[in-house]
Amino acid sequence: MDIIVIGIYIVLMIVIGWYAKSRAKSQSDFLVAGRRLGPVLYTATMGALVMGGASTVGGVGLGYQYGISGVWMVFSIALGLLLISLLMAGLINRLGVYTIPQMLELRYGLGASIISGVVILAYTFMIAVTSTIAYGAILGVLFGISKVSAILLGGSVVVFYSTLGGMWSITLTDFVQFVVKTFGFLFLLLPAALIGAGGFEGLRANLPDTAFSLTHIGLGTMISYFILFILSMLVGQDIWQRVFTARSSAVAKWGGVAAAVYCFCYALAGSLIGMSAKVVLPAITDRDQVYVEAARLLLPVGLTGLVVAAALAAVMSTSSGALIAAATVAKEDILRTIRHRGLPSAAALGTDDTRQDLQEVRTSRGFVLIIGVLMLAAAASINDVVAGFTIACAILIAGPFVAIVGGIVWKRATIKGALASIIVGIALTFGGMAVMQDIYANLPIYAGFAGSFVAFIVGSLLDRPTPAPVVQEWNARTQRDADAMGPADVK
Repeated sequence: MDIIVIGIYIVLMIVIGWYAKSRAKSQSDFLVAGRRLGPVLYTATMGALVMGGASTVGGVGLGYQYGISGVWMVFSIALGLLLISLLMAGLINRLGVYTIPQMLELRYGLGASIISGVVILAYTFMIAVTSTIAYGAILGVLFGISKVSAILLGGSVVVFYSTLGGMWSITLTDFVQFVVKTFGFLFLLLPAALIGAGGFEGLRANLPDTAFSLTHIGLGTMISYFILFILSMLVGQDIWQRVFTARSSAVAKWGGVAAAVYCFCYALAGSLIGMSAKVVLPAITDRDQVYVEAARLLLPVGLTGLVVAAALAAVMSTSSGALIAAATVAKEDILRTIRHRGLPSAAALGTDDTRQDLQEVRTSRGFVLIIGVLMLAAAASINDVVAGFTIACAILIAGPFVAIVGGIVWKRATIKGALASIIVGIALTFGGMAVMQDIYANLPIYAGFAGSFVAFIVGSLLDRPTPAPVVQEWNARTQRDADAMGPADVK
């Protein structure tokens, strides 16, 4: 019965993807859902994207191992979403671009997209790969098949619906995944776990005092979570691309805030489920197995399948979001730069040329398919999910973070400062990891971030100010009223 429920869920994702194919009629439709999402769809899809496998399966596992202090990883992600929604989402939505490298080119001028595009492509690709490994592991246990077979099964579904309808497919599937995940995680597994553990009195009676300490996980770990997850949330292409889908700056801001509040609740629920599982299943050695084992023990047949489907929904949302983000950067930044095409104007991002629109959509589908196949191949050959996720976050924080945020807040920033910060940050971070022979070490990330900041300041001050036409175009886009933009601007 549980397998039937999972099968129905997978088929539903395919059907939604096929339906959404008809809505992807233009480049804007395919990459950013036509920039038309209202508050309900936007909030749900942003929440689905952010609360992925790490937040769901990983959050429960951390609660199992560390008690209530296991909440800090997912809290950091939620705080990052809250900050980008309050401080940056309105501006991001007004830019009228598709990618972060396009934002950098808009801010600094020609030459900023190729290096930043390669770095951000590496980040989004690694996120897609690690998510694929995660749901491959879930399907492997559920169906009793090999790792490669499970990855191909789940990954093929994600690649299929993402290729067909692009962001519209991902938006509609994410909405369903949000509903499934919320119902399964918050309204089925959480109360079942608390009841099974004897309620809060049972938790207090059966768990050590350290389980109720907010700092038990360790101050160093908490700081690492804050740095890795808050900062990466602020400059992730997958997050920005969702912000681009909002129909207005107000939707981007307040829909994101609503999603962040949901994520804070999700974080607390994950820790409580993990703590409850520690009471009823005290002998589990692999914390990543806690979610599925708790569902099997505490829920009846059928509902177990729905809760496992919730975990799949969480991971597939992140995977599909990262997949289209990687494909968008590859097409819009890497390919466009190779072809020596300039930054598209706001009007050029939407066009009335039907044949050109269809050609752009076909090209975008091709990129999603190619990146998707590479994603499956990489996922089948990589075993360490945490290592891949750590590398992805390190790439983003040490590389383009300073150039992105610095370009927004400092008018004197220039292209040489931006490029220097990306190159120095990446070199110091991964050079340090190589010297220490430890990809989990925090020191190289701190050194890379500091070096990136210094290179950004020094490089900008030694460079000539950004040319006036570039500054004027940047100011025109960032200061316009997004709610009053015409059709040519929002397509």
